[in-house]
Amino acid sequence: MSKQLSGILAISLILVSHLTLANTKVLTPHTAEYQVNYGSIELGRARYILNAPDGNFFQYRFDSDIGLLMLSDKRNIRSEFTVENSNQLIPMRYSVERTGTGPSFREQAAFAKGQNVVHSQYKDERAKFPYDSKLFDPLMVQLQFRLDMEAHKDELHYTMVKEGEVDDYAFKIVGKERVNIESGSYQTVKFEVVRKSTKRQTFFWMAPDLSYLPIRLTHFEKGSKQLDIKLLNYHFEPSNKEIQATTEQALVDGKANKEEG
Repeated sequence: MSKQLSGILAISLILVSHLTLANTKVLTPHTAEYQVNYGSIELGRARYILNAPDGNFFQYRFDSDIGLLMLSDKRNIRSEFTVENSNQLIPMRYSVERTGTGPSFREQAAFAKGQNVVHSQYKDERAKFPYDSKLFDPLMVQLQFRLDMEAHKDELHYTMVKEGEVDDYAFKIVGKERVNIESGSYQTVKFEVVRKSTKRQTFFWMAPDLSYLPIRLTHFEKGSKQLDIKLLNYHFEPSNKEIQATTEQALVDGKANKEEG
């Protein structure tokens, strides 16, 4: 009985170790929750969720609920996309719903590849833009950024449809840095949003060991910290294929260890 339990334990440990490695893929379903601060004042929380794909159809979502005194802001953002050539994301639909203090609004974008056009609606304004395979929505572009970092791409420049316009964003690597926050200690790569003026500065840190999951973001206005977002917790969920492949490999490794013993 002791040998049998020992064998089961060995296989379990191998399985867990393999799953830990499998969990760190960018497009593995996962959830990440963040605390949002204005200076030293906690405003609320935000959460990113990448659902398990349906074939090659992915859904990514962002939900936030923040407030200060009598002010409140709730946002629900959704992105739907597919994947080509393993690491090129192709947007399909994007939507934003904002409620809280002040006027509520909605934003929508449809990337009609077959019609060679992108339809956009921000509040009451509608617009059309020529379709481009390098055109992203503001949510799923974060996943594309992480995929590009894993692929060691040098150019970190992205064009996206945002608030009824087409905007360009560029980023640069500042360096490597250890980030210590309440949820843990992370080895990260530090980035900066490239801007012509230094009156506004945005820095963010991403962990390579977690497939470049964002760990922290800080935003400065005229040298004063205005926004500070920190990772509270995260959870990766291996797909059924990953679990099956990992289980089969764990069983093979467990059998080999048993024969050696």
